[in-house]
Amino acid sequence: MKRQRAWFVAVLVVPAVLSAGCGIGSTGPVRAGGPASGLREPGSANHYAQLYFVSPQGVQAVTREVDTPATPQQALDLLLKGPDAAERARGLITEVPPIHGRLIARAADGAVDLHLPVPVSHMSGGGLGLSQIICTAANARVADGKQPPDVDVRVYEEGYDTPWTVRCNAAGNVIPVPEPAPSERTAR
Repeated sequence: MKRQRAWFVAVLVVPAVLSAGCGIGSTGPVRAGGPASGLREPGSANHYAQLYFVSPQGVQAVTREVDTPATPQQALDLLLKGPDAAERARGLITEVPPIHGRLIARAADGAVDLHLPVPVSHMSGGGLGLSQIICTAANARVADGKQPPDVDVRVYEEGYDTPWTVRCNAAGNVIPVPEPAPSERTAR
């Protein structure tokens, strides 16, 4: 009889005790809220503009939903409006200084031509604001399907004849693009 009882305990009671702690309740289905959101439905036509603002950690990308893929000019127009309420609540600010004149950005040949209405040396706010402008322009829709880190941004400053070329890397840092050597310029 003692063996039967030991067998009974081993076969029936031990698994019941072990399964009691597995986290599966006996209440049946529990309502857990609405369906998942935030992801695009396959085939949907949602478009986003990537804008760059400043956080305590440096330049940070945010996305804004837009009606059509944002051109560099449309993305910069959104940037110049500053962070929205939700972005400000996350501590994001803008270092883009007030710009007197029109900031113009056009996609051309897989690059962006960025025309600043003032020389960079006259822009208050320094490098972070300029990084915001350049990275926002580089991450907008550009022909030729180039990825943002490969988009050359040719910066034209008021009062200067030749542009300087930079790129925005994935971390939101502006990187100069070296000028080709004289022999490479003539070979093209």
